Amino acid sequence: MSSEPPPASTSTEELEADLSAATISKKQLNKEARKAAKAAKVEKAGKVEKSQAEEVDPFAANYGDVPVEEIQSKVISGRSWIGVGDLDEAAEGSSVLIRGSAQAFRPVSKKMAFVVLRQSMSTVQCVLVASADHGVSTQMVRFATSLSKESILDVEGIVSIPKEPLKATTQQVEIQVRKVYCINRAIPVLPINLEDAARSEAEFEKAEQTGEKWVRVLQDTRLNYRSIDLRTPANQAIFRIQFQVENKFREYLSSKDFIGIHSPKLISGSSEGGAAVFKLQYNGQPACLAQSPQLYKQMSICGGFGRVFEVGPVFRAENSNTHRHLCEFIGLDAEMEIKEHYFEVCDIIDGLFVAIFKHLNENCQKELETINRQYPFEPLKYLEKTLKLTYAEGIQMLKDAGTEIEPMGDLNTEAEKKLGRLVKEKYGTEFFILYRYPLAVRPFYTMPCYDDPAYSNSFDVFIRGEEIISGAQRVHTPELLRKRAIECGIDASTISSYIESFSFGAPPHGGFGVGLERVVMLFCALNNIRKTSLFPRDPQRLTP
Repeated sequence: MSSEPPPASTSTEELEADLSAATISKKQLNKEARKAAKAAKVEKAGKVEKSQAEEVDPFAANYGDVPVEEIQSKVISGRSWIGVGDLDEAAEGSSVLIRGSAQAFRPVSKKMAFVVLRQSMSTVQCVLVASADHGVSTQMVRFATSLSKESILDVEGIVSIPKEPLKATTQQVEIQVRKVYCINRAIPVLPINLEDAARSEAEFEKAEQTGEKWVRVLQDTRLNYRSIDLRTPANQAIFRIQFQVENKFREYLSSKDFIGIHSPKLISGSSEGGAAVFKLQYNGQPACLAQSPQLYKQMSICGGFGRVFEVGPVFRAENSNTHRHLCEFIGLDAEMEIKEHYFEVCDIIDGLFVAIFKHLNENCQKELETINRQYPFEPLKYLEKTLKLTYAEGIQMLKDAGTEIEPMGDLNTEAEKKLGRLVKEKYGTEFFILYRYPLAVRPFYTMPCYDDPAYSNSFDVFIRGEEIISGAQRVHTPELLRKRAIECGIDASTISSYIESFSFGAPPHGGFGVGLERVVMLFCALNNIRKTSLFPRDPQRLTP
């Protein structure tokens, strides 16, 4: 009788394995279920958000991007924009329309946000609060905060006065926004951050102490993206100061019977001597860019104008990569007849620069304070009657202080700075005139001294230990002028018309030239002339 084999017995190990597999499978199912639930939730939220976004906004006309065709001089609407800097407490409750750059955004919630709008040196805080009564929707708040920094915006709203003083803006009022339109969007990520570019050295040092990591915007980067860098408060102030210096130069000299002229910048030969000229071809003839308007200022005096000045570009092909040299700068030049002595020119300089300094201190306090916040400096010390020292006296002061200088040579940068410190300590001024320089270190058209032809009737003017002005009595006789030109290595034939003009009857005269950028740099004690040149041209830079 056959018998069936007994059923196979299940081992303990197999049972445990099956149980473990079942547990893992259950966990995986639970994980997948949770994942699916989460995805469904996100999808649902997305649909809700999309639905809300697609929902018709009854206030959609109150915000948005303005099409280009609408600002292609399409229509004159009659609307009136008010300057951000003109917004004050007197405007409380009034409806205003302003235009500016979006400097900062601060979303508070879906229904509220702050936008700081900047125009030139002025900033104002704009407040968006979703409210059907005011025509402001949550979509409008979302639109405003989605914009990129530095985008150009039109904002319309009601002026209000905040309960607490505002620290982050220049204007102590707010705009309760009713409408906001984007005129032109900036790219989402700018090459430099304006907040970084506007920070002072003290702020960086404080950040380092607390362990904060801030980005320094270096000089070359600033200049590469100058159109952004110029927006910082300090830069806005610097070029307003520069404008005031130029304006006061014109105004003061005009009041002293000077006439403004415009001389050519394309000339046939060097106007200063030496090789530092930019050479070019002018219709097949060799030519160069003017190193100064010197020759034409003098020829204008020969032309009977008596007193002339010019504001214009000057070109120097010097390979000087220093903090105070440029290959192109704005020259402030003057020339005048003198009756007896070249100190008559020095007196004009005295009155002119004291007037400029007073004007800046009295009328540009806002700009000077703005510069001071990023680039701290002490106010310039000067006397009501400008100090004059002979070159020999300056050399002796340096010698007494332990610095040996070649008595018939020129002062180098280090010697100038040291002399500036010595003069400040002894006379209490940072602005002074040094005169009677050795003839060998002056241009060919400089008049020699009557009592010693090794010296000249010339002078330099200094601010904070750096030279800003060169001037002199000029040679007004053609024979001596031709002789001096040849001695200085200048081909007299290239300036023959200039020399010839003195043979027609020329009055004794003198003048001076000063670099506008250098005046501003030294008045504000800035460490580099590139800070005071809008788009600098130095040996390494031709763009932007």
